[in-house]
Amino acid sequence: MDKLTWLIDYLLREEPQYAGTRIPENVDEQRQLLRALMNVRPPRPVSDEFLRIQDAYLQERQLERGVVEASKLSTLDARLSLWQGDITTLKIDAIVNACNSQMLGCFQPLHGCIDNFIHTYAGVQLRLKMHELMQAQGHDEPTGQAKITPGYNLPASYILHTVGPIVQGPLRPVHKAQLRACYLACLRLAEENGCRSIAFCCLSTGVFGFPQQPAAEIAIQTVRDYLAAGSSIQHVVFNVFKDSDREIYEALLK
Repeated sequence: MDKLTWLIDYLLREEPQYAGTRIPENVDEQRQLLRALMNVRPPRPVSDEFLRIQDAYLQERQLERGVVEASKLSTLDARLSLWQGDITTLKIDAIVNACNSQMLGCFQPLHGCIDNFIHTYAGVQLRLKMHELMQAQGHDEPTGQAKITPGYNLPASYILHTVGPIVQGPLRPVHKAQLRACYLACLRLAEENGCRSIAFCCLSTGVFGFPQQPAAEIAIQTVRDYLAAGSSIQHVVFNVFKDSDREIYEALLK
């Protein structure tokens, strides 16, 4: 049994309701099934053997998917870069994850959010670590703060986790202040942990509803002000996925 089917079999055997589930023969379908099972898996203990095989599998997948060296990205504005791509392939000191207040990752199978992708390719130990942190905290994560974990199987050394503001209705000053707080919290936490480079996704602009243009303006201005005040951080990457976000950032960074 190869690594992929071994992992699927392990996860299927964990849950009685999956009894009788057939492992597909197609490799792409097997990969989707493994991802879905990892997405829905609660933060329960896992065997050392599972972690060993999972880590070996995810490292092989990372090589297949490719790794992008942040240090080789062109800079548009002093220490700032704009890059469109999959943040889980970026080799950098820290990447930022947009989370919900439970901070345990996305439980929706195969969902397209960044939280889902990061947990998928980091491995199940990321959810276990976040569960440990949240149990110690004893309450949901407030908007505008940040937590840090290892990157596990990602090329990034660390993951910074932050909860952005949810905008329902008109954009208000409190939303802008909360979003600015997210960027500041991540920058400070990265610097405290010796990170010299950090990549931000477009915080709060997806299902959280923050309008793209003002979100980008806040992101860029907050980062510029932070670096100008004196910081050991040498490189900040604004990571975008949508063409519309890329166009907004390109115009603002000219």
